[in-house]
Amino acid sequence: MSKSKEIEGSELSLESASKELPSSVENNDRAEKIPATPIDSTVKDDQTIEGQQINGFEGFGFNEKLITTLRNKGYNEPTPIQKAAFPELMLSRDLVGQAQTGTGKTAAFALPIIEKLEKPGGPPQVLVLTPTRELAIQVAESFRSYAIDQPGLKILAVYGGADFRGQINALKRGVAIVVGTPGRVMDHLRQGTINKSELKCLVLDEADEMLRMGFIDDVEWVLEQLPNERQMILFSATMPSEIRRISKQYLNDPAEITIKATKQKTSLIRQRHLIVQNSYKIDALKRVLEAISEEGVIIFTRTKAITLTVAEKLEASGHSVAILNGDVPQNQRERTIERLRKGTVDILVATDVAARGLDVDRIGLVINFDMPFDKEAYIHRIGRTGRAGRSGEAILFASPRERGFINNLERAVGQPIDKMEIPNNETINKNRINKLQKNLVKASETGRDHEKETVLLKELIDKIGKELKIDANEIALAAINLALGPSPLLSQEDESWIKQTDQRRYRNDRREERGGRRSRRTDFDQSSMDNNMERFRVEVGHRDRVKPGNLVGAIANETGLKGRMIGKIQIFETHSFIDLPKQMPSDIFNNLKRVKVMNRELQINRSA
Repeated sequence: MSKSKEIEGSELSLESASKELPSSVENNDRAEKIPATPIDSTVKDDQTIEGQQINGFEGFGFNEKLITTLRNKGYNEPTPIQKAAFPELMLSRDLVGQAQTGTGKTAAFALPIIEKLEKPGGPPQVLVLTPTRELAIQVAESFRSYAIDQPGLKILAVYGGADFRGQINALKRGVAIVVGTPGRVMDHLRQGTINKSELKCLVLDEADEMLRMGFIDDVEWVLEQLPNERQMILFSATMPSEIRRISKQYLNDPAEITIKATKQKTSLIRQRHLIVQNSYKIDALKRVLEAISEEGVIIFTRTKAITLTVAEKLEASGHSVAILNGDVPQNQRERTIERLRKGTVDILVATDVAARGLDVDRIGLVINFDMPFDKEAYIHRIGRTGRAGRSGEAILFASPRERGFINNLERAVGQPIDKMEIPNNETINKNRINKLQKNLVKASETGRDHEKETVLLKELIDKIGKELKIDANEIALAAINLALGPSPLLSQEDESWIKQTDQRRYRNDRREERGGRRSRRTDFDQSSMDNNMERFRVEVGHRDRVKPGNLVGAIANETGLKGRMIGKIQIFETHSFIDLPKQMPSDIFNNLKRVKVMNRELQINRSA
């Protein structure tokens, strides 16, 4: 009989994990074989022994190098999912864990795996399956960061779109841990380039996402190829019946852990929305960025093409912007995140998949430039701010036709998403003046690094004052003018379109109050989408050996749609039909025409 453990609370950072939860999981039937160190013997992170700080990860059986690495990374106390999973995984038990993104589940399985590895290289000992290449890269990087003091440990991410030959060569040289997407792992298994002889552990990460993207058949094929005697770990945010079936069929007496989500996380985030016509979205975005001073901003868009458009417009307005989408190479992605973390770039324009798992403390504002298709996507997006117990802000852009979706998002997060006005010139100018004042105060308090330069500048001011016979205030004003440059301090841009938008919204609100016309209540689930689907034709079929999962995966990766948002699929010899939501923008289909499935472009078109 499997053991099920349900835990309240899922604060989304290692530092802010709950310290009141049970810290050990009993295992009576195995206790005699492998004695487990009771977790309640660990101490809180503010306790000391002989003046030395004690780390909450001690007591699980991790070696000193791993403990030191976690301490250096600032990880002082395990999260709830980690506290519950560590004892079971250190006993080599199979495990089913249900927890949302951001609860620390990667470390929950990665740390015990690293600890229990028998050797750093050779044939793979661990295989981790993830739904997307971005998540595969992220998980592989997490393994590397935890094993930084074990330079001989080899970890490889394998995914489509990367050089297959390079992956083969790396596998031949010896890799202890392989992290990959189902399709590319299947390719390697068919080619025999992944040696299965010493595989001792399989991890399914975000199993429900693999189901939604149509990869579940591929996952089961992989499972059938692997040794029967191996540890299996399954993590999923939700537990649909198909994932539950897989856990019962392939896992052996698994421990079951559920981390119940709380409202504490989203309650730290102030959530607002504004209604704006699509033609004015860029203008509204610029005004929001001018009116709200935050040191780090993430702007989420629906497609890769929109990330480019938004970034170009903002750069032209003088903002420091970087892009993160599926086309960005891993080394550039790492540099971009590091620049955002250090503050050399302030705005990141990203797609959902590319920003999965992104954790940068200085993010104070998240902007949903495009309405997400899915409630989970919205929660994931806004979760990029308000990290580690800090407050944050999230702003949702919605078109008049998308007003009905906001109620559903409010139910999902358990709090209102308040209306906000598009900032006018007066609001922007107040913020500019306040920002200038803060910068002047900060500059006056900071001074220059070199004292000789400060003395030189003071002498220069005295010299100018005497020669030109002007006082210090006039010199200070000249210095400010020099710093501001030719751009005006106060905005005088046309704002008539804002007033028109506000008047239109006021009329709509009045109609709803009188009951004359109510917002269409539309849930983000398949039943509500059935009446709002449109059929499209794609130029791939049986001759291309295409399967429904291939189509779902390609479209989901490109559009950000969840698999369940994609409707009926009919595959014929030379083409296929697929039902997609009507409200999807036209630019998505232009991008999909160039997307390849089985080495053939979709060339998607509306069905006649």
